[in-house]
Amino acid sequence: MLSIRTGTLETAYTAYGPVDGAPVVLLHGFPDDIHAWDEVAPALGTVGCRVLVPFLRGYGPTRFLSDATPRSGQQAALGADLRDFMDALGVARAVLAGYDWGGRAACIVAALWPERVRALVSIGGYNIQDIARAASEPGSAAAEHRYWYQWYLHTERGRLGLERNRRDLCRLMWRLWSPNWQFDDATFNATAPSWDNPDFVAVCVQSYRHRYGQAEGDPALEAIEQALAAQPAIRVPTIVMEGAADGVASPAAIDHTAHRFTGFYQHRMVPVAGHFLPREAPEAVVTAIRTLLEQTNG
Repeated sequence: MLSIRTGTLETAYTAYGPVDGAPVVLLHGFPDDIHAWDEVAPALGTVGCRVLVPFLRGYGPTRFLSDATPRSGQQAALGADLRDFMDALGVARAVLAGYDWGGRAACIVAALWPERVRALVSIGGYNIQDIARAASEPGSAAAEHRYWYQWYLHTERGRLGLERNRRDLCRLMWRLWSPNWQFDDATFNATAPSWDNPDFVAVCVQSYRHRYGQAEGDPALEAIEQALAAQPAIRVPTIVMEGAADGVASPAAIDHTAHRFTGFYQHRMVPVAGHFLPREAPEAVVTAIRTLLEQTNG
């Protein structure tokens, strides 16, 4: 395990491949950790990539440097953390790949700082939140039902539930969100300690409240949030991937976010796989990243 200090965090991460290889940053989601990439990162390292896999804020050994920093999980924080992580390691430009929270971070950096992104694999589509719309426009009954955990975390009962029953809740989400994935106890138990991070609950609760306008953001990140409110286009070469059995997003036959991507773009639906696509179909993710490396070669 390695670590690097930014202005806000001591970020823990792992690295694969030669130090002079093409940089690739892999970003996990909620509720997960860097083990999501256990079969993707080594495969990319063996073909010469320099693969960096950080723990997000609130997960695993990653820690805030100051008690005064708001324990925010808002989208601007995730994007800023990724940019700062790359700065700290001297990574000028990288292929970014992520899903869920990690996919959001990757999309934000690609949209706001495209010069830092060689290419993007976004699992789940255009992951930048439209907070104003989310706060005022409900989804379908089926969509609202799938977001039960978000409404739960809007309550004090939910916060306490995540605090006291985090493994039980997270195991349930794994099962619901990837119904065809038959994970074993060893796989789950390898990741579960990452949720014992002292800031995990606070970061998660703030994240799910902020995205609906129900929690204040970090004032230091307001300029980024304002830029994201414009729903900026992503111009870098992109492959969007979706698991056909995703229990959260419930992918539709029509790619509704394609217009948000204005450069080279492909949409790939992965049969059988659910929300935790890097764990369920690692070969498909490796193939997508290698496609983009070839597309952007030179």
